[in-house]
Amino acid sequence: MNCFRFFLIASAAAVCAAGLDASAQDRLTLEDIFQKHEYTAKGVQAFRWAENGHSFLTLEKDTATGGQNIVINDMRTGEKTISVAAADLIPNSMEKPLEINGYTWSPDHSMLMIYTDAKRVWRTDKRGEYWLFIPATGELRKLGRADFEPSWMQFAKFSPDGTKIAYVYKNNLYVENISGGAVRQLTSDGDEVIINGQFDWVYEEELHVQDGWRWSPDSRSIAYWQFDTEGTGTFYMVDNIDSIYSSIIPLPYPKAGTTNSAARIGVVDVDSAEPETRWIDIPGDPREHYLARMEFVPGTGTLMIQQLNRQQSVNRVFYADIHTMSVDNFMTDTDEAWLDVFDNTVWLDGGKYFTWTSEQDGWRHLYRVSCDGSESKLITKGDFDMISVVRIDTDGGWVYYIASPDNPTGRYLYRSRLDGKGEAQRLTPADAPAGHHGYVISPDAKYAMHTFSNSETPTIYEIITLPGHKTVRVLEDNHELAEKFAAVNPAPMEFFKVDIGDIVLDGWMIKPPHFDSTAKYPVIFYIYGEPASSTVQNAWLGGELWGRYLAQEGYVVASIDLRGAKTPRGRQWRKSIHGKIGILPIADHAAAVTELLQTHSYMDPDRIGIWGWSGGGSSTAHLMFKHPEIYSTGIAVAGVYSLYLYDTIYQERYSGIPSLSPQSYHDGSAINFASGLEGNLLLIHGTGDDNVHYQCCEMMANELIRLGKMFYMITYPMRSHSINERENTSYHLYSSMFKFWQENL
Repeated sequence: MNCFRFFLIASAAAVCAAGLDASAQDRLTLEDIFQKHEYTAKGVQAFRWAENGHSFLTLEKDTATGGQNIVINDMRTGEKTISVAAADLIPNSMEKPLEINGYTWSPDHSMLMIYTDAKRVWRTDKRGEYWLFIPATGELRKLGRADFEPSWMQFAKFSPDGTKIAYVYKNNLYVENISGGAVRQLTSDGDEVIINGQFDWVYEEELHVQDGWRWSPDSRSIAYWQFDTEGTGTFYMVDNIDSIYSSIIPLPYPKAGTTNSAARIGVVDVDSAEPETRWIDIPGDPREHYLARMEFVPGTGTLMIQQLNRQQSVNRVFYADIHTMSVDNFMTDTDEAWLDVFDNTVWLDGGKYFTWTSEQDGWRHLYRVSCDGSESKLITKGDFDMISVVRIDTDGGWVYYIASPDNPTGRYLYRSRLDGKGEAQRLTPADAPAGHHGYVISPDAKYAMHTFSNSETPTIYEIITLPGHKTVRVLEDNHELAEKFAAVNPAPMEFFKVDIGDIVLDGWMIKPPHFDSTAKYPVIFYIYGEPASSTVQNAWLGGELWGRYLAQEGYVVASIDLRGAKTPRGRQWRKSIHGKIGILPIADHAAAVTELLQTHSYMDPDRIGIWGWSGGGSSTAHLMFKHPEIYSTGIAVAGVYSLYLYDTIYQERYSGIPSLSPQSYHDGSAINFASGLEGNLLLIHGTGDDNVHYQCCEMMANELIRLGKMFYMITYPMRSHSINERENTSYHLYSSMFKFWQENL
């Protein structure tokens, strides 16, 4: 489940202590972590490069007004200049400046659009208010109509010619003339069933899309997605704590094997007196395909549209002319398992070629494809995965990207020629410390903001030169946090490999302080076990304080990346899990632990614990049920215990269509093996989880009760999948888990 990212945040702010022998001042406390936030790393807020190539922009607090200044930083001298002052962003009707949740400059940089009063919808703060500020005149005005309800506007964007701003309001599209402020409604059928200009829940969660409309390059038209959710099953969450009467929260949510929303793409002319949408006739049942991506080809009236089949094994790429409405399927990509969708298509040589990401040679690489799809040439050559594109420098002829050919736990910067000539060049110095190196590269590709962290080092931010990788200026080194972290003598994270016969797996381990190799220790394994993420990375991740705390309380703590994990080990590694979620990784983990017990005598085989969140909760239940001879105690947080209960796009991508893959769904659903429970199991879930529904926990509890199996259960009222909302939640959660380990392991 993709929302595993929420766990990483929770884990980063988890419990830590210095050890059994430490003095009080050497210990971290739950209060320090969850209430005082003593160990939070500093960052660089809202970093973005300026167009001049030697400056960057940040948001910095204005002490006089309490607002935020937009600041230009000269990286050569360190001089700071206020570009937009917080004092200029105080509306006449208010006493304080607008809070800047986001901002966008007009194409000619003469106007600034500010996103403020942002409100959370499911995962992100994606609706709010928009204001227009004109520095030359000092004008500051709110966008939208006077009758708009507060904080319901979304995805506002300047037109390419800078004369208009369009946005979504309550599932309809509007366009506003900057001169005069006249507002025209472009669609009128948007409601709770019809969604215009944004996405339904499952597209947003699993295809990582939110902004559902695009300006045409000539500023005359808007292309947008529309979703008809009629026929999609509605899941109902119940809020029992915010009123004396319960309230029902409906959520259109297609579960595996059920009906999807019908998606289509339309085009509307923004200057028409009576705007009418023209629909692009893309072949295929709109409920059995996904319109995963759509963008205008630069400088044209042609859309490039990517359409996935329901199994997500075929990606048909179309050109659609918005004037003639003709459609051409000019390229098709296929995979026996599934295809991932990427956002790194860049047009080259005046539109003759475009970049495309594929795994066709067994590794994830960037290709140069001719505009008609007939020719394809490899750009990033080598037996390694291109993890992500950082910048495509068309002027210089390079693509800069992250890769880690020698160790899947690290991240480093490479570059390759866009013409495919020559070999990949590593730009992160060979003598740089191992870990995660990240980069935000300037428009001219001469500089980058470089970030570095590893398991023992909080994130460092600096400006460097490229390709030389020389430090120009350190922006934040988090030395105070590093000193505070070191003061509690944290047990180090040790990386290891374990050979289970047909594959070698990566893992990490944290041992107790004053470790005695002749003693016997209880062991707690942290697991995920699904394709959406990886648990074994040499990055800061908040210091893995929860794991260090457990180690300092006398436990050996470990985690292992299992086959299918999101790591750069090639297509076969990642896609071996196809049809085997809840099956192959479970067998891998049991084999790995068996091997570790045979080779690490200090691990007590009678005290092996397992825990995980989301997909890791599912994996925990599988291991407790299928291998009770190994795992005596488990904590399953927010798990999917029946694959039929999760959404279409995620579950069908990895497990297949239920009607075509019934064995995969049976064997991958932990609930079918609950009779195997022999140890101590704690189920934890939030009742307000819109992602992995509380229903999953209730069904598992019901089955365990039916079987007469004893178990423990904690529910968190109206907490989401991250279980961190409302007062004291994280503190209570981790305290409860630690108490369970103490009492049962």
